[in-house]
Amino acid sequence: MSNAIKLRPATRETSAARLDMPATLASGGVDWPYAISFTLYHALALLAFVPWFFSWPGLVACLLGIYVFGTLGINLCYHRLLTHRSFTCPKWLEHFLSILGVCCLQDTPARWVAVHRMHHQHSDETEDPHSPLVTFFWGHMGWLLVPNNKLARLDLYERYCKDLLRDRFYLNLERQLFWVWINLTAWVVFFTLGFVPGWIATGDVLAGVQFGLSLLVWGVFLRTVLVWHITWSINSVTHLWGYRNYDTDENSRNNILIGLVSNGEGWHNNHHAQPRAAAHGHKWWEFDVTYISICALRAAGLAGNVVPFKATMPGRLVTNHQPLE
Repeated sequence: MSNAIKLRPATRETSAARLDMPATLASGGVDWPYAISFTLYHALALLAFVPWFFSWPGLVACLLGIYVFGTLGINLCYHRLLTHRSFTCPKWLEHFLSILGVCCLQDTPARWVAVHRMHHQHSDETEDPHSPLVTFFWGHMGWLLVPNNKLARLDLYERYCKDLLRDRFYLNLERQLFWVWINLTAWVVFFTLGFVPGWIATGDVLAGVQFGLSLLVWGVFLRTVLVWHITWSINSVTHLWGYRNYDTDENSRNNILIGLVSNGEGWHNNHHAQPRAAAHGHKWWEFDVTYISICALRAAGLAGNVVPFKATMPGRLVTNHQPLE
């Protein structure tokens, strides 16, 4: 799939457009695995509001996990490394980072990559899997709740991620349901890391259970839900509200709030203008933690071939930084 910028200069018309639901949706269908998972995780994340499940290490695990699993696993690995090949790294590191992404329950690397490449090819058009020009909720998470025949795995993989599936590691994640066992293992690890020290420190089994559950609730369930909504906001918020540095032919925006909470993914207009560029922040104040992490890997000798962004794109730069209505 080409990452070139499409040349249809329809910025203001695209901003006002609205799209119909995809014609390829299964009539009256619900994607139950997604619906059940979302409901279960949101319900378990609400336990964080119950004082018995709180601990300061749990809070730290949540905040640190947003970076480790969300920024490194999804932003850096799934998105910039696997989807756009913005840099290279050793295979062992790529696979490790992919496992971090799997722990976010945003589907397997191959499916995530395929859907995102499809989004870039048809951004804010009728074949876009998750354009918020249908509705905000649709672009945010509704598209995941209804089966879409266009996203049938075999056809999708054949067209958009054959390169990834040449690696047996990613193929096994599809065939052997390893991604399920990875997430169940993460549950056990987080609980055990709290239970054993809590029991040893107090001599009380119930205290160990409480500490273990605090790490599980905050470090897994709440963290996963927060990373979900951060990622989904890239699909929804940053295709509706914000400013534009580049006159691309879809509705992408740079959104300051999402740019900060997503550690750089919210500079989305920059990304759509130059999809392969490792840096999404193109202005000095567009802070991009994900790109800083790539630079840290490069400094450690663990990343190379980092694709730079072009500081100027003749005829495509938007000089008015006000949100386009």
